Order: sequence, then C-alpha cells, then structure tokens
Amino acid sequence: MDSDKLLGEFLHARRMATSPRQAGLAHSGPRRTPGLRREEVAVLAGVSLDYYARLEQGRERRPSDQVLNALARVFQMDGDTTDYLYKLAYPGLRSPAPVDMPERVSPTLYGILAGWNDVPAFVLGRRLDVLASNSMADALYGGLTYRDNCLRMIFLSPEAEDFYADWERAAFVKTAQLRRAAATDPDDPALARLVAELRAHSEVFRTMWERHDVGTRVAEDKSFRHPEVGEISLALHRLTVTSGSGQQLCIMAAPPGSLSEQGLARLAATLPDGGSGAARSPWSRPGQARATEPGF
Repeated sequence: MDSDKLLGEFLHARRMATSPRQAGLAHSGPRRTPGLRREEVAVLAGVSLDYYARLEQGRERRPSDQVLNALARVFQMDGDTTDYLYKLAYPGLRSPAPVDMPERVSPTLYGILAGWNDVPAFVLGRRLDVLASNSMADALYGGLTYRDNCLRMIFLSPEAEDFYADWERAAFVKTAQLRRAAATDPDDPALARLVAELRAHSEVFRTMWERHDVGTRVAEDKSFRHPEVGEISLALHRLTVTSGSGQQLCIMAAPPGSLSEQGLARLAATLPDGGSGAARSPWSRPGQARATEPGF
C-alpha cells in the first residue's frame, strides 16, 4: 500500500459510490461512469474543481477540517467512515510505524479462554489475525482450510461460501474492518503482505477493497452452516484488550432457549472432556505448526 495515495484513492472510491440522487442532484440523463463528477463534488463541498482534483490525485494531502466535514457530508459518511477520512488526512495522528513482529497474547488471557467451555471465544489482533482460541471456537471453525486470519478464512478457504449462511455480508464486513486497520497502520509491512495476498487470489476481495468501505462493529450477528450441528446463529461481542495493542477478545453466544443454543450444546458434546483444556495459538494454516504455549 502507498500511504501517500490513500486519501486520494478513498475520495475517488467514495465519489464513484455516491449517486447524483443520493447527493440531491437533479437527474441529468445517463452517465458513462457511475457516481458523481469531480465538478459536482467540488460545488457541493464548496471548493474549487482544481483543489478537489489535487486531493484525488494525491497532490494535496492536508485539507482543513472544514473541507473534510464538507466532503463527509457530500458522501454521506457515517461516524466510522468520517474517522477513517481524518486518519488519512492527518497521518501524524497515527501510531508510529509498527515493528514487523508477531503479536502476543498474555498468559492471563489464555487462562480466560481455556476456562470457557460452552461458548466459542478467541482473540483477534490488529490485522484480524486469530491470536488464540478456545476449544469451542476450534470446533466451530474447524472445517475451514485457513484459520489464522479472518480475511484468509473467508476469502481463501474453499469451504467458506457454504459455511457462512451469508458469505457476501461476512466478506464485506471483514473487508471494511481491515480498511480501518489500514488507516491506523498504513505502513505496516505485514498488513501490506496480507492485502497483496488477498488481492492476488480473490477477485471479490479486490472489488470490495477498492470500494474503501470502512467499518467497526462491537457486536454483530453471525450465521453458520456447521457440518455436524447444522445451521446456527450467534451474536458476536468484541471487548478491547487493554494489555495488547489493537487486540480484541471475541465471544460468541446464542439466545437462551434458542435452537442455536441447543446447537452449541451439541457442538460442546463433540469435544473431549467437554472442551476443557488449554487455549491454542494461533490457528494454523496448512503446514504451519500449532503453538500450545503463550508467548511473552
């Protein structure tokens, strides 16, 4: 990723994704390309065409708050997307460039994961890597080829489209979350390698990535077609791990008395000793060793 071009690429993507009708413009007949014209954005945002063109071309990288707020209004950005816009415009507010080294989970967090035997739980890193998981999470996602990273899991696992009840929505949500991570650490070499791998092997990812949609979800509903317990719907909740930079503890649960809760119980019954035991880290890719001891 070229961090100097991200702002321009983002504005271009938002312009293409915003229709004249959404922007409150009168219908003016068919267009050769979707979205708004540059001159329309400039008028709606109250800036000159030359200035807006320089923004998209990467020749103007420090717009004022007034300009950013106007563009957020024109493109009807929500809070997450507006926050992403500001991160791109003010790179000095980003965290220092990360060191290219593995993220670690604290021993205490491993103990918490190992103690949960009835619900899937796992820890995500800032690049949506799966850093640790309990036995229920292993059992839930065990049929997928790639399980070390949420994006690889969805886009590169051949089984994913059957496993996720709404695969396209799951893919969209995770791509939007990765976009937010890219704004926080645009020069992260590991994140750049992940994006390059996904772009090389998934046309759907390339299309979604180039839209520059941004999102962060604290809670979301997820539905799966598990090969052993059938269809199961769970609510996923994320808790920030203050001891790990960018890490999130993810817990999945079903409504009490629901068929999905019964499905979780059947899943737990398939595990040795009811799923008790040490948490694992990380979920491995094919041919990759699985670590059983937390790092320090």
